[in-house]
Amino acid sequence: MKILVISAASLFLALGGAAVAQTTTVVVPGEVKTYVMKQETPSVTFEGDVAVGTTLPDTVEIHTIPDQPDYGYVVVNKKRVLVNPKTRAVIEVVQ
Repeated sequence: MKILVISAASLFLALGGAAVAQTTTVVVPGEVKTYVMKQETPSVTFEGDVAVGTTLPDTVEIHTIPDQPDYGYVVVNKKRVLVNPKTRAVIEVVQ
């Protein structure tokens, strides 16, 4: 019986943590989006879904944004995406 209670508690904590992580949003400054939309950058092909949280492989070149060290961008599968340059994770799909 103790094992069942511990397992249920562990499951509750694990799911609770996941729910909190999913509600976290990043507010990207408007000037970052404006800059990215104005750039003429060729698209790269990526196998798989490009969505918030997707980690891009090292083979995908992330472009820097002047005076914005917390943001990078890349055009993937003809979609402009904002990326955290440190983690390579997609922050937002702009277009």
